[in-house]
Amino acid sequence: MDNLLDALWAVFPAPMRDQLIGYSAGFWRLLPQLFAAVVFILVAWVAIRLVQWGVPKSLRRARMRRSLRDVIVMLLTVGLWLGTMLIAVTIAFPTITPGKALAALGLGGVAIGFAFKDVFENFLAGILLLIREPFKVGDFIECQGIDGQVENITIRDTHVRQTDGQLVVAPNAMFFKNPVTIRTSDSLRRTTIICGVAYGEDVDAAREVIEAAVRQVDSVRNDVKDVQIFAQEFGDSSINFEITWWTGSKPVDIRRSRDKVVAAVKRALDDAGIEIPFPYRTMTFKEPLRMIAAKEDADEA
Repeated sequence: MDNLLDALWAVFPAPMRDQLIGYSAGFWRLLPQLFAAVVFILVAWVAIRLVQWGVPKSLRRARMRRSLRDVIVMLLTVGLWLGTMLIAVTIAFPTITPGKALAALGLGGVAIGFAFKDVFENFLAGILLLIREPFKVGDFIECQGIDGQVENITIRDTHVRQTDGQLVVAPNAMFFKNPVTIRTSDSLRRTTIICGVAYGEDVDAAREVIEAAVRQVDSVRNDVKDVQIFAQEFGDSSINFEITWWTGSKPVDIRRSRDKVVAAVKRALDDAGIEIPFPYRTMTFKEPLRMIAAKEDADEA
């Protein structure tokens, strides 16, 4: 076996053998330092795990909201790991000072920043969204044509389940840079429908019938905010009333309440004998029409 190793070793040129011997000697000299760096990383890993376990409990007792707790724990974890790796590098390679390591990290960070600009933009937008919390999981929002319920907010993107069941995963930068309509920021939302009555009907009487019908609908929150009914305009075939009331803020609440209000108003107007007109068309002629067909029928008779 020794002869075989000697034969293999003799294959390498002398300069290469000297270089390999130097590498081997350098590795054995660095081995204790590498071992110390690995031990330090393991100890730091245990400490970071304890921090990840203890900090959220402390923040939870302080009644801090979950999204902000997650951001704090994440930033703290990243900072601890960064410090751990810098110290481990200086332990393994004493010639590398923390200042030199930070300088190299800074140059590398600039290059990485240019290469992953959009990723970091969404990352920072996600942190700001989680800290500011303009909307939260469960809210119904609308932004740039995306309309639905927020299912999850991560550091990079936000998951929105649209009312038709489709899931949209959108980058956080979009929600940070564009206006966002939060439909469920309050428990109540105002909704409006238009109802027309015939020109021959009494406007005040029709208003009273409509108002009484709307107030009796169980989904109408007239105990919180009053129902408003205004004669809005002279339509083509009717006097149009604007009917406004408050109900739940979820999209299904709006649709359900509109269904009940429309049915109640239609039923009340029918019971009161107030006409909801079809479109009327009146045709006028400059000269009287000759009833030719009728005259011919009379002559034949």
